[in-house]
Amino acid sequence: MAESWATLGVDLHLEPTGSGLRRGLTDALREAVRTGRLAPGTRLPSSRTLAADLGIARNTVADAYADLVAEGWLTARQGSGTRVGMGAPPTPFGQWGSTVVPPADPSLSRREQHRPTYDLRPGTPDLASFPRAEWLKAARRAFTAAPNDALGYGDPRGSVELRTALAGYLARARGVRTDPERILICSGFAHALGLLSAILRSRGTRTAAVESYGLPPHWNLLTAAGLRTRPLPFDELGTDPGGLGGVGAVLLTPAHQFPMGVPLHRDRRTAVVDWARRTCGLVLEDDYDGEFRYDRQPVGALQDLDPDRVVYLGTASKSLAPALRLAWMVLPPGLTDEAVAAKGGHDTCGVLDQLTLAEFITSGAYDRHVRAARLRYRRRRDALVAALASRAPEVRVTGIAAGLHAVLRLPPGTEKSVLQAATWQGLALHGLTYFRHQEAVAEPLDALAVGYGTPPDHAWAGALDALCRVLP
Repeated sequence: MAESWATLGVDLHLEPTGSGLRRGLTDALREAVRTGRLAPGTRLPSSRTLAADLGIARNTVADAYADLVAEGWLTARQGSGTRVGMGAPPTPFGQWGSTVVPPADPSLSRREQHRPTYDLRPGTPDLASFPRAEWLKAARRAFTAAPNDALGYGDPRGSVELRTALAGYLARARGVRTDPERILICSGFAHALGLLSAILRSRGTRTAAVESYGLPPHWNLLTAAGLRTRPLPFDELGTDPGGLGGVGAVLLTPAHQFPMGVPLHRDRRTAVVDWARRTCGLVLEDDYDGEFRYDRQPVGALQDLDPDRVVYLGTASKSLAPALRLAWMVLPPGLTDEAVAAKGGHDTCGVLDQLTLAEFITSGAYDRHVRAARLRYRRRRDALVAALASRAPEVRVTGIAAGLHAVLRLPPGTEKSVLQAATWQGLALHGLTYFRHQEAVAEPLDALAVGYGTPPDHAWAGALDALCRVLP
């Protein structure tokens, strides 16, 4: 059976201009190569396919190809077809995903030259340990079982498969009370927080309480929505909710305060929920690394105390990889419709990854991965503590019972000099000052927030050596 022209070759957009079809086509092809729209090495459609696409004679296309081969713009080889010549001039239009060398970018060159040898900034897991083989198996199973309508625009809440899987997992592993109807899938934590910020502002909230130490990008999202952020006091029991008067919402990391690393004391957990009930306030619970607990029983979700006043936010960024761009909100019944409307009329998250994660969870692969990662990170943490005890005894390590980072308390007045020394050693570090809210009233502490998730296993010993060399 003869093949239809519509199934052959590759698509190529051309607009022949000028007098004569052959000359117009030749000029259009030459211009596409010259400007870089057709990158060196690109295979062109066969003369028959391009002729059918353009509605012209096949000989016209063959003659145009021959002219450009003779000029050196194209190459033709038996069995390899017609391609753009490798000697064609590189330009910006063809640089990404091709063999073209990008034009020189002085600022990019400087960044490359100063890329750190070791990255110990908190917030990223070991990307080398992403379970690629298991993920691909889950993807194959999920795609095979998915109905055709799963590939449409979808429910704005996210795929029902993932919401169902998360409802079961969160109840089992984190003590969250919910059902699939109250889960909203988002493109990362920032997306979720942005939606909530807009809702709060539309409800008339003007001020949101935050922790004295946290992530500036999160505070910026609240500010961008028109909310003022007010930092709450912090001490050895965690964030003090006594300053919640006059605010409409509070953003907390109660299970493992970021970056200080302490869980919110049980009395303060109760006080936060009591405040929300009394004032109709909203608690935004960021459970960013709830899976990783080492030296104590896991702290359950604050949401379990009052599902009507607490929004639970979780993400796959720490347990799997940030590139998945998958996060979730467990919403109170009175907030669900508003959040769904704020997200939009269709699902804006990649459904294929959602289906894969759902299968990954229900098959047990997620639990196996988390347990293996927990053991690996605990070994790294133990190596960090041992190295500091022997080589930097003046540095006190705190916040190590959970998570992917530790706080290293430094002698007063040394944080800045340590960070400078780290730069010279090719070591990327964040001082505690970076995470301190500009309006925090507590006296600043000299410390480092050291992540032990990012370096792969083979680089961890070298990263520890570099860290110990810069400590006082």
